[in-house]
Order: sequence, then structure tokens, then C-alpha cells
Amino acid sequence: MSSDEVTRLLKQAYQDEIETVMNYMSNSIVLDGVRAEEIKESLQTDIQEELGHAEQLGERLKQLDESPPGSGEFEAHQDSLQPPADTTDVLSVIEGVIEAEEDAISTYRDLIDAAEDANDPVTEDLAVTLLADEEAHRTEFRGYRKEYKND
Repeated sequence: MSSDEVTRLLKQAYQDEIETVMNYMSNSIVLDGVRAEEIKESLQTDIQEELGHAEQLGERLKQLDESPPGSGEFEAHQDSLQPPADTTDVLSVIEGVIEAEEDAISTYRDLIDAAEDANDPVTEDLAVTLLADEEAHRTEFRGYRKEYKND
């Protein structure tokens, strides 16, 4: 793989992180009910972390003489993470978060491989760090899903 593939994946990951921030924020605002409070708090915490991921990815693109994509290049993909019509449907948000985290995990694994092939250890290291964060988020929301499915 080439450095072009590394750049493509960095831009994809950047856009995905920005989309995740937008959807986490929307869901943390619209969810209602006592049972939603813990999920809302977790999403609010994750917003800052995901925004930090986007910043790191953007900085890496800049270091590679590229620019992070602006809104004109933005394409939304997280259909399952859209705020639910029923604002008490916490489980659908949990499922959407898990799907988004799994997509991010897949992208970071691809980025690790591409960076290794392109002999880019800095990008590879960044992707490994971000992968660990996304896996931790997925584990947290899998726990929430177990709790909701047992009710």
C-alpha cells in the first residue's frame, strides 16, 4: 500500500470522528428518562475524546502535507446513530454507538496495516492508540447493552 492509502484512511477516520461527535452530541441532548441519564453522561464524555481523536488525525494529515477535509467533502454514513424518534429508545442509541465504534475499529485496523506497508511508524502508532480508545468505548457500550437486554 502507498502513502495515498494512508492519507485516504486518515481523512476517512477524521470525517468519521467528526460525524460521531455530531451524533453523540445530538443523542446526549435528545434522550429522555431516568434510564437515559448514564448513557447521556457517557456520550458527553466521549464527545470530548472523539473530538480529540479528530484533532490528532487532522494534525497528522497536516504533518503529511495534507489538509483535513472540510464540510464540503463531508459524507454522512452513521445511519444507525441518528437520534431516535422515540426519545426514550436508549437501546437503539446503544446499538448505534456499538456499530459506530466497530466501524472506527475497522478503519483504524486498516490504517495500521496501510501505515506499516507505507513505512509510516508515526501514523501506525497514532492508529494503535486510537484503536485502543475505540475498543474501550465499544466494551463500555456492550456492557450497557447487556444491562438493557436483561430488563
